[in-house]
Amino acid sequence: MSELDGLNQHLEELRKRLLRIVIVIGVVTAFLLTFHAEPVQVNELTLYYPTLEPLNNIAAQITSHMRENLVPEDVDLIQTAPGQAFFAQVYVAGLVGIIVGMPVIIKESVGFIKPALKENEINVSRSISIPSLGLFVAGCVFSYNLVIPYILEFLYRYGESAGIVTFLNVIDFVAFVLQFLLAFGLSFQLPLVMYAISASGMVDSDFWRKNIRYAIVIIVIFGAVITPDGTGVTMWFIAGPMIALYTAGMILIERKEKQKLNT
Repeated sequence: MSELDGLNQHLEELRKRLLRIVIVIGVVTAFLLTFHAEPVQVNELTLYYPTLEPLNNIAAQITSHMRENLVPEDVDLIQTAPGQAFFAQVYVAGLVGIIVGMPVIIKESVGFIKPALKENEINVSRSISIPSLGLFVAGCVFSYNLVIPYILEFLYRYGESAGIVTFLNVIDFVAFVLQFLLAFGLSFQLPLVMYAISASGMVDSDFWRKNIRYAIVIIVIFGAVITPDGTGVTMWFIAGPMIALYTAGMILIERKEKQKLNT
């Protein structure tokens, strides 16, 4: 087999796996934009069932929930051009589609790189698939409940102190929220990335402790880059948890190494 044929096979394999991922995300996104979640009481337990209602769809319900829980008081959420509210719902539905489709994304990604992995690396990739999903969701939940509300409150208090009436464009609001949800969902993967690198034999367990100073500098720069203000305050909402995650990953790796040596 020539190198060109091998390359074509890899590209075809990549196309098929990307297509599966896109289909899963697309189906979930279309569902959220088409159906409404209707509540029903069952033995004092609130359940939901889907009803066909594109104008008041699940993505719109999620957007409304975000507005009620994240937008500071005295700040009005508006649209300044036709279609902005719709595109905001598309963005929300797309993010939920990515989260719901994460098991497929992980499965297809591991399946594509599997031929290039050694046996121990394949075992590592399998063992972190479920924890990876859990950490991604945990990062989104942490950001939604503990970070985004305080950052928005902090930033918009400046306008209130100056007596300025603040309006927040729905597209800017949704993009801001999704940016932080994705950033935290991905940053919460840090301990698993560290564990996978160590378990595959690329570095030893001492590597992370020796380079912790450089890691902190990189994390702080990352937090400064993706936060929207230049005060240096909000970046710690991201840098702080990531430093804690790095430390947790380092301790986990060192304990695993000690357990391995003692057996």
